[in-house]
Formats: sequence, structure tokens, C-alpha cells
Amino acid sequence: MAPFITFEGIEGSGKTTQIRLLAERLTNQNQQVVQTREPGGCPIADQIRGILLHPDNASMDSRTELLLYAAARAQHIEQIIRPALKTGKIVLCDRFTDATLAYQGDGRGLNRDLILQLNRLATGNCLPDLTLLFDMPVEIGLGRAKQRETETQDSSEGRFEREKFDFHKRIREGYLALAKAEPQRIRIIDAEKPAADVSLQVFSVIDEFLSQQEEAI
Repeated sequence: MAPFITFEGIEGSGKTTQIRLLAERLTNQNQQVVQTREPGGCPIADQIRGILLHPDNASMDSRTELLLYAAARAQHIEQIIRPALKTGKIVLCDRFTDATLAYQGDGRGLNRDLILQLNRLATGNCLPDLTLLFDMPVEIGLGRAKQRETETQDSSEGRFEREKFDFHKRIREGYLALAKAEPQRIRIIDAEKPAADVSLQVFSVIDEFLSQQEEAI
């Protein structure tokens, strides 16, 4: 199957911008690309996304949150990701299973084994070949996220931005621990640099990865 590449990072890390730029670059190189996101990516999962991210749902129980993410992911994989990979399209996904471990595991403190079990159930062994982790200090990321919300005047997906600083700090630490545990799959991108410099980092990693994929065929 074609490569499955995921993008991870704290709020405001710029991964959404970078995934769009990479998709454009790969398309210009005559690659078939599907750009998607979690939660969401298909109509049913997008409806779940609306529930998960809306600030009005601040009272949502952590277990409810975890189960909704798993449900959205199962639908997303079967309807979008797996069919695209089978037809030879590179899939670029904004967040995936690592986000659940970082947010619901490290951030919320839910049982890691339970999360891993739900991830396995939801993915059906559809796992990323490469993950780019966009890392930056929490205060900078949150500042960017809040600025974006002000500029767009859209707070409909701001539930997580309203969490306490320590919550986001635990998420960043969780992401870095995942990268340390799986250095071959997870590559850290210095997201604090200007967007153009971040893109150069991304393109370099992707070019090397795709070259290795071609050599392995």
C-alpha cells in the first residue's frame, strides 16, 4: 500500500498549514495525495468532531471523549484512509492515534492500556508509516491558537484551547516521550522557526522517506 503519514503537535503548532503545503508540493510532483484530519475526515466523523471540539461541551467526561475519538477514527479509516491507501494514494492525516495517547492519556490521565486497546480496535492495524511531530513551547503554541481564533472570529472548535496550561504541558511532554520511544517512525520538527524554515524541514524528511520507500520496492 501507499505511505500513510501523520502530523502531530500541540495546539497552534502549525501542522495544519504544513500539511497543506506538503500536499500541494506532492501533487505538483505528480503524486496522488489524500489530505485528511482527525477527528473528522468524513461526514459521520465530522459530526462527532463538532461534539468533541465545541466549547459548550466543557463538561464532557474524559471517557466519553476517548470513546468518541475511537468511534470517529473507526469510521474515518474504513471510509477514507484504507481505501485511499489501497489505491496507491499517499495519505496525509492531521492527527491520529498518537494524539489520543498524548491528549487523553497524558493530558487527561486515562489508562494507557485502555487507550492502546481502543486504538487497536478502531484502526484495525491501519497504522502510520511516518509521523511528523511539530514541537514548540506550549506558551507560543497557545498564543498562536488564540490569535487564530481572534482573527477568524470562530470559536466553534476551541474546547481544548480553553484547558489549563498544565494540561497542554503534559501533552507536549507526552508527545516527546512517544518520539523518544519510536525514533524511526516519529520525526521531530522544530515548529518554533518561521513557516518557510519549517517547510524545509518537512520537505527534507519526506523526500528522504519517499526515497527509502522507492528503494525498498
